[in-house]
Amino acid sequence: MSYLPENDRYDNKTNYRRCGNSGLRLPEISLGLWHNFGGVDVLENGRDMLRYAFDNGITHFDLANNYGPPPGSAEENFGVIFGKDFLPYRDELIISTKAGYLMWPGPYGEWGSRKYLLSSLDQSLNRMGLKYVDIFYSHRPDPETPLEETMMALDQAVRSGRALYAGISNYPAELTKKASAILKQLGTPCLIHQPKYSMFERWVEDGLLNVAEDEGIGIIAFSPLAQGLLTNRYLDGIPDGSRAAKSWGFLKKDQVAPAIAKVKQLNEIAIERGQSLAQMAIAWLLKDKRVTSVLIGSSSVAQLKDNLASRNNLSFSETELKKIEEILK
Repeated sequence: MSYLPENDRYDNKTNYRRCGNSGLRLPEISLGLWHNFGGVDVLENGRDMLRYAFDNGITHFDLANNYGPPPGSAEENFGVIFGKDFLPYRDELIISTKAGYLMWPGPYGEWGSRKYLLSSLDQSLNRMGLKYVDIFYSHRPDPETPLEETMMALDQAVRSGRALYAGISNYPAELTKKASAILKQLGTPCLIHQPKYSMFERWVEDGLLNVAEDEGIGIIAFSPLAQGLLTNRYLDGIPDGSRAAKSWGFLKKDQVAPAIAKVKQLNEIAIERGQSLAQMAIAWLLKDKRVTSVLIGSSSVAQLKDNLASRNNLSFSETELKKIEEILK
């Protein structure tokens, strides 16, 4: 059956925050395809999640060249789903991708050279069946390539029409400031920075958030649930099918046990707020107006629905914030 999105998808289902100083607004929650959309996953499950997200006002889908596994397969699967379901709604979507990590053998298959970035973008567009992406990121800084070269590649991606905006990911604060200055000089301002940020990963608070605000750059936080640790999934051990139980991915079994005591305490606060722990963790990030959007992953429509419900309660009392800080110390 052909897909027809809900007519009320924009009727107060989500808020849209302006991304830095740009004219672009992003949904407070965006859907990332880092996990659960690759070649090892069930395509129809991913399709159901993308449909449900769009039906509920989620207009931003985030990818990267290496998402899978195997690398590239998330973009390929998204391309299949996009062609079947979302092609008529392209102008309602923000689709992003990135390049920076290893994609093919040889000296031109990773990092931040002009050769790699622009070649990778062409490959991503082919995999997804797109004429352009809305945001193209440098996925990580390259210590051996001049920053000017990497930023000039992003500028070229925009000027060539293959991307509408330029972004960076995983750049430290001082390097972000330098990258922003170069892009401004080139005439393609940095739209957005995508850092890892959660209750358990707070490095961005040591300067990056301030730099982003000063430079007019939006922030979209990835791994807001610490790869699933900030959910109720691991309160009683490691269940089958969870990220920590899989042989691939970034959450390892030995990371779960040390965090459980804090997770259980945080869960108690979430219950008092009438939220799941995942909902509270997302809301905690969105309390900061410098955060444009929170990038969530999901393994099912039910999980996605639970995470989107965090939008129902984004405010915290001073007492709640103090309790959370004491737990996180």
